[in-house]
Amino acid sequence: MRDDQSTFQKESPLSFGEGKGVRSRLPEVGTSIFSVMSKLALEHNAINLSQGFPDFAVSEVLVDLIHKNMNAGHNQYAPMPGVPALRKVISEVIEKTYQRATDFETEVTVTAGGTEAIFSTIAALVSAGDEVILFDPSYDCYDPAIRLNGGTPIHINLTAPDFSIDWQEVRDKVTSKTRMIMVNTPHNPSGAVLSELDLRELQEIALKNNLLVLSDEVYERIIFDDKKHESILKYPALANQIIAVFSFGKTFHATGWKVGYTVASPTLTTEIRKAHQFITFSVNTPTQFALAEYMAQPENYLSLGKFYQQKRDFFLQQIKGSSFKPLPCYGSYFQLLSYEGISQLSEKEMAVWMTKEKKLAPIPISVFYKDDTDQKILRFCFAKGEETLRKAGEILNQM
Repeated sequence: MRDDQSTFQKESPLSFGEGKGVRSRLPEVGTSIFSVMSKLALEHNAINLSQGFPDFAVSEVLVDLIHKNMNAGHNQYAPMPGVPALRKVISEVIEKTYQRATDFETEVTVTAGGTEAIFSTIAALVSAGDEVILFDPSYDCYDPAIRLNGGTPIHINLTAPDFSIDWQEVRDKVTSKTRMIMVNTPHNPSGAVLSELDLRELQEIALKNNLLVLSDEVYERIIFDDKKHESILKYPALANQIIAVFSFGKTFHATGWKVGYTVASPTLTTEIRKAHQFITFSVNTPTQFALAEYMAQPENYLSLGKFYQQKRDFFLQQIKGSSFKPLPCYGSYFQLLSYEGISQLSEKEMAVWMTKEKKLAPIPISVFYKDDTDQKILRFCFAKGEETLRKAGEILNQM
């Protein structure tokens, strides 16, 4: 597997001039695993279930609304915090959904996707030497964002196969330097969701130690099996310590639009906007106006869990009888499959081999761990059309 392993090698440090070089702040970081696997899938004409983007159409109504707003002249810079009409709708939806009164002027900020929301929050609130607790497997932007802003990531592994949090371990890892805890529910890559008991534990730790909580909730609407999304916004005792991050791209399967938002107290929002204005400043204007109109109709977002649960169930039906073992998935775009007993290859080797030889591209879960934990588990994106999922199922059933 020597050639396959090279796929995951890190990039060499940049150099310039005679004997000079750039001192990288992220020396071990190479190309994102999502870019690596998508490129490999394209090169080998493989079905791409690696990167979390849908392959079906965005709502024609929403697309038409963008066109309408472009024709209406909404094509210049939006206000830095976001178009007021969109922020107002967001605040109304937050109040209806989580019973949290939210001031759209001072507590909602529209960002260039969830990733920018996370980066701007960390840039604004994490200082040199601050420790930030995060849970692995974790989305790949968390750790670099912390380190680029001078913080120290403190990684805690979730407990497989249900990917639960050991809250006593969290308590043990809190120090006088701990500034923030980052959580993600529904969780990428595992599909696990936090329970009310989890949020109560988190609240107790955060209040006792005066910690900020950054909650990545970009899959809030994509939750299954009658589970309820436990948003951090439902806990008023933490109101002055929490930042919740959301994504329209995930909610409306339009990931390329890169529109997200933060909800936080006025004090925290003021700081987040200080960073946001120099990182992005403002977000695509006609899209914001279109989303404001589209979000005003609850039916456009309330049925998303059912929509994606059908896709998850369809995918699981396609692999029924295969040697792959599905792990519980209660939300997100992703289904984890264990291949223990099928192959002794590492997750990275298996992902590359499967892409090249079987023409199906997954993501190895080990890349989401600081310590490269390898559990013989691969992540598959089921946010695809039925024909794509059917073909993927045929391949998996042959292995």
